[in-house]
Amino acid sequence: MIARRTLFAATLAAPAIARAQGAWPNRPVRVVVPFPPGGSNDVVARPLAERLQARLGQPFVIENRGGAGGAIGAAQVAQAPADGTTLMVTSSSFATSAVIQKTPWDAEGSFDAIAVLARAPFFILLNPSHPARDVGSLVRLAKEKPGSIDYGSLGAGGINHFITEYFCQAAGIRMSHVPYRGTAPAVTDLVAGNIQLLITTVASANAAIREQRVRVIAATAPMEGDRGGGLPPEVPPVRTVKEQGVDYEVAIWWGLLAPKGVPPEIRRAIHAAANEALGDPTLRRVYDGEGDTPSPVGPEEFASLLRADLARWRQVAQAANIRAE
Repeated sequence: MIARRTLFAATLAAPAIARAQGAWPNRPVRVVVPFPPGGSNDVVARPLAERLQARLGQPFVIENRGGAGGAIGAAQVAQAPADGTTLMVTSSSFATSAVIQKTPWDAEGSFDAIAVLARAPFFILLNPSHPARDVGSLVRLAKEKPGSIDYGSLGAGGINHFITEYFCQAAGIRMSHVPYRGTAPAVTDLVAGNIQLLITTVASANAAIREQRVRVIAATAPMEGDRGGGLPPEVPPVRTVKEQGVDYEVAIWWGLLAPKGVPPEIRRAIHAAANEALGDPTLRRVYDGEGDTPSPVGPEEFASLLRADLARWRQVAQAANIRAE
């Protein structure tokens, strides 16, 4: 009889125990940012982690694991337990790195896409002395003298390299690539006239754009109003590249991923928590200040976006012979 009562009690308790064990988060969560501190991924990840921690009552600890264009941090996440206690905040460069680097992980097969957190357009910036005033005149001048326009990137094989070669392919032009090790030297050389063009975000060249030491001729994707993408009020509104006649559209995204195999109920819980955090007015102000638009896109759409990006960047890399440094 005692054994029978014990068995009955255990049976009743089992669902409660399962719920307690399955509740997310039931211990601290690592949020890996696969880049050094201070970059755009940090700007997105840190306020998100703060709000998740405040709402859910568990520490969300940011860990910067930079190196190899994000591949080192991504490898750590791919190898972590798939239990929701390790997450990664990364950006579009996750896809560009994946198509040109040999990594121990697969961009689709090693991760679960959880949510897109934010997006932002890039802008085409010119040195003010350049005669082009819009995309049409830029394309015309580039076709008249192929290779005569020098464009900068923040490193060979980086996202700026990809998006500019993608623009060249869409416009049917050829420009000359000048890689830099970081934003500051590229913007400095653009202002000085050592290069003529740079495609980047407002956050990467804010002072030069605000002080109109560079000319903004186009956005690479639709914006929320004339000031979308963080465009300062001192700068005249611009149209998108597509609106100016070239079939080209690209935006940078920041997203939340987890190791492959996280149980569906935990994935749903993470997505719901991230969505709730993205609705926080304070977080939205932080993102807006960087030109980033909160974009609570769910797992399926994010997975589709990632697949499309990987296919596009493979094609661009092959056509432009882009290789890892």
